[in-house]
Amino acid sequence: MDANTPAHKPNLLNEDIALPAAVIYQSRVTHNLHWMQQFANERNVLLAPHGKTTMTPALFQRQLAAGAWGLTIANPQQARVAAKAGAERILMANQLVGRQNLAQIEALLADYPTLDLYCLVDSAAGVRQLGSFFCDREEPVRAPKLLLEIGVPGGRTGCRNYQQVRTVCEMLELFPALELAGVETYEGLIHGEDAELRVRAHLTMVRALCLDLLHDGCFSTETVLLSGAGSAWYDVVAEILNDHNEARVQTVIRPGCYLIHDRGIYQQAQNAVMARLARVCTPSEDLQSSLEVWAYVQSRPEPEMAILTVGKRDAAFDAGLPQPTLHFRPGDDSHPGEAPDNWEVTAIMDQHTMLRVPADCDLAVGDMIALSTSHPCLTFDKWRSVLLVDDQYNVLESMDTYF
Repeated sequence: MDANTPAHKPNLLNEDIALPAAVIYQSRVTHNLHWMQQFANERNVLLAPHGKTTMTPALFQRQLAAGAWGLTIANPQQARVAAKAGAERILMANQLVGRQNLAQIEALLADYPTLDLYCLVDSAAGVRQLGSFFCDREEPVRAPKLLLEIGVPGGRTGCRNYQQVRTVCEMLELFPALELAGVETYEGLIHGEDAELRVRAHLTMVRALCLDLLHDGCFSTETVLLSGAGSAWYDVVAEILNDHNEARVQTVIRPGCYLIHDRGIYQQAQNAVMARLARVCTPSEDLQSSLEVWAYVQSRPEPEMAILTVGKRDAAFDAGLPQPTLHFRPGDDSHPGEAPDNWEVTAIMDQHTMLRVPADCDLAVGDMIALSTSHPCLTFDKWRSVLLVDDQYNVLESMDTYF
C-alpha cells in the first residue's frame, strides 16, 4: 500500500505495514525541529544541520523551511542530495580531495549557479590540489569557498598548530581565485576527564585564531564563518564562538542528531546540555526521541527468551544494543503499552534479536515490539525509506533516504 496516497492511510497497529519498519513520530520531529531552531535564533547563531544523520530530503526540506541557514554534509554525493532538496548553502565538513570528487563538485556548482558551497582545507597540499583543479585552466571554473579546519591532537583532519595554519594561508596566496571564507572545527572528538574544560579551551583558541586571521586580512569574503558543534557541545560552541564584537564574523553550528535524537549516547549528551543550560534562557521542554524500529516476536524458544524479527541489518548497535520501549498485541490491545524495565536485549544478529524476559511474562509470538536505538545515523543508513506516523500510528508519509 502507498502511504502517500491520500485515500488511505495505513496503520501500523492494524498490521498494514510489513515489519520490521523504521518509524518516526511526526509530533516529536516537529517539536525537535523548532526546539533547535529556537535555540539558534535566541543565540544569534546560524543553524546548518548535519544532513548525514538522516540523508532524507523530506526532513532536509522541513529543516530549511523552519529557518535553517543551510545544510552540512560530508561528501560530494551528499551535497547533490542537499542541493536537490533546496539547500542554497551547503557546508561540506570534510576535506575535498581526488579528481572525481573535485569533478563532482564542479558539476554541482555548474548545475546550481546560485549555490553557496564550502569545503575544508588543512594543508598546503590540499590547497594546491584545489587550486590546480579549479584555477590552473584556460577557463577557470567556479570553486567552492574554503574554511580553514582546526583539528585536535590525536583526532581527525585539521591543522594542529599555528605554523600549519600559516602554511595553508601562504599557499592560498598563490591561488587568488580560491576564497578563504572562515574557520571550522569539530570539538566532539574531545572526550574523557575534564572534557568540558578542554572543549572550552579548544574553542577559545579557535575563536582567537579566526579573529587573528581576520585582522591580518586573510579572508576573501565579506562574511567570515566561524563554525563548530556536533550534537553534544552545541551550547558551549554557541557561547564561546559567538563571544566577540566583529560584525563580519558569523557563528554556524552544525548539530545533526537533534532532529531524531535517541535513547542512548545523544540522550546522555543532551542531559548534559540541559544541565548546562539550566542557568540561562532555553527553549521549553527538551528534545524527544522520535525514531523506533518495530518488529514482531517470531519465537519463544525458551521461557526467558523471545526472538524478534529485527537485527543488525535494521538497527544501530555500535553505541549500545536497541532498547525495547513499547509492546502491542494486534487484535487485543487498543494502544501500545510501555515495555517493562526487566525486558532486555542481550544480543543481536543479522536478522534476529534476542530479548530476555521473565519466564512468566505475557509475551506471545505475533506480538509487536518497538525498539529505540542509540546513534540514529547508523539506524537511518540501513533503510531505503522510513515511515512518518502520527500519534495514532497512521502512516502519513514514506520518506526515501539517499545513502
